[in-house]
Amino acid sequence: MIEKAPEIIQRVTEFSYLLDELHLNLKTLKKIENEYLYWDKIKYLKEEGFEGNNLWKITKYKRKFQYSALQIGKINCVYNITKSLQQKLHYLDHNFGAGLQKEQLLSELDKQQYLNNALMEESIFSSMIEGATTTRVKAKDMLRKNKNPKNKSEQMILNNYETIRFISDHKTEDISIEKLYEIHRLVTKNTLEEEKVGVFRKNNEIHVMNEITGEIIHTPPDYKALDALMQSFCDFFNTNPKDNFIHPIIKASILHFLIGYIHPFVDGNGRTARAIFYWYLLKDGYWLAEYLSISRVIMKTKTQYEKAYIYTEIDDMDVTYFIYYQVKVLTQAFEDLKKYVAKKKKEEIKLSTFSAIPNINERQAQVLFWIKEDENRHFSVKEIENIFSITNQTARTDLESLVDRNILKKININKKTANYWKGDDFDKKFS
Repeated sequence: MIEKAPEIIQRVTEFSYLLDELHLNLKTLKKIENEYLYWDKIKYLKEEGFEGNNLWKITKYKRKFQYSALQIGKINCVYNITKSLQQKLHYLDHNFGAGLQKEQLLSELDKQQYLNNALMEESIFSSMIEGATTTRVKAKDMLRKNKNPKNKSEQMILNNYETIRFISDHKTEDISIEKLYEIHRLVTKNTLEEEKVGVFRKNNEIHVMNEITGEIIHTPPDYKALDALMQSFCDFFNTNPKDNFIHPIIKASILHFLIGYIHPFVDGNGRTARAIFYWYLLKDGYWLAEYLSISRVIMKTKTQYEKAYIYTEIDDMDVTYFIYYQVKVLTQAFEDLKKYVAKKKKEEIKLSTFSAIPNINERQAQVLFWIKEDENRHFSVKEIENIFSITNQTARTDLESLVDRNILKKININKKTANYWKGDDFDKKFS
């Protein structure tokens, strides 16, 4: 739990004094703005005679002068576009949109592989945030080979994967109550009682709890208000008028927060919220979001994720805390992608050894490279079909031609399926 900030009583003399101090160029005030700190951090800061209490008062006065107000149904929020936030948004705008073309970051050969990998990573980590317990290796193996999920955790991951693919196919469309229901049906398929799937909750028995103490930390709005509230949510998603424009990343972050705050469903709200965030970014032209694993960063910083919600609720519904967190997540996800691409570029040098072999296409070269890196790795036709987004027949032809050359060997599992392993002549040719 987070300590609630002391209430600020506005006295005329104190207000006049603090107004003068707002213009001071204090290093500590810059730190507070750059990180958008709350009282629980500010109370420990000191500078030039200003202790935490006064720093908090100055901070609050300054923020109140700069707030933008927002109303969704009967929910009133405020947010603050600081200079620090503007700088961060400019960086993301430059790198997520027209400022960086796909061809500059991703080669034509690897683009589809990167996308498939990102979709898998996002579905796995979004499920892990909600308690799914499995390994990335097992989860990816299930998705690549179209295996049936063996437990609830694997079902959650498969559901998220299908949800993201659904959003990718509908990313240019507006949202509606029915589409919200569809997203919820997808994320909760076979993990929730049928009567609770794809419908708003029918009571007020849902609370967000502290898992350790059992204390209630958030009570969502009354279920009777959900229809009107979520219609306002959809209207907010679908419109961004010039006379009341909100930066798309800020808006996507607010949409994400609102699903968590409203908690319209019995379960699956977190996964739905992250799906909506992802959808809005794609809809507004932030194409690179499709190549990022946003939930992987959230998983690593889950405590900060939860605190961003709490800070907002206990500090006058100032959603800037959540916006700052989401911007940080996007930035880190982008940095992770750049590292991943750099790693893949190095692999391409090694891959050239296989690409140079006569009558070996680029997909086959990639398969041989993977086996060279891990001799225990094997493939199925379905897996190759999914990895490279090719037809079943093309995938089969790729593998069978390598079997004919004794580079791979085929081991039948049953009458219909087989796995392809390193062949007897593999080491002779690629030692």
